[in-house]
Amino acid sequence: MSENSFVYVTYIRTTPEKLWQALTDPEFTRKYWFEAWQECAWKPGASWQLMGPDGRVTDSGEVVDIEPQRRLVLSWRNEFKPELRAEGYSRLTYLLEERGDMVKLTVMHEIDVPKSKFIEAVSNGWRRQSTRRSPPWSGRAGSTTRSASRPAPSPRMS
Repeated sequence: MSENSFVYVTYIRTTPEKLWQALTDPEFTRKYWFEAWQECAWKPGASWQLMGPDGRVTDSGEVVDIEPQRRLVLSWRNEFKPELRAEGYSRLTYLLEERGDMVKLTVMHEIDVPKSKFIEAVSNGWRRQSTRRSPPWSGRAGSTTRSASRPAPSPRMS
């Protein structure tokens, strides 16, 4: 794993529309993202906040770029752990690519901080999330993580 980037790739048996909803709809994220939800107008320049189960802002940023059902780029800063907040803003990119009856979801999280504790925390969070019960729209076919500096291996499709 790179010290300042994290890439997660998974193939999900769903449609781009349903996956986009899963990534952006507050009620859906509350149900499947450890009771957290997002507050955002989902347009370029809009403020973005991730709210914890207790209603605190855990992370914040803004929408940098958005192409519904294809691409979402957020600036992202942790707000509740001082050592992570001190690293400043990172960049999260979701890429959705339709592949037959599946969608390839690529999650890239990067920051210009060597040996980033934030990237370590984010990568652990995605790994935890991927081991949770699959939401009803998914039929996970395979996933992999990698650093941004080398190509991703092809997931096995059985």
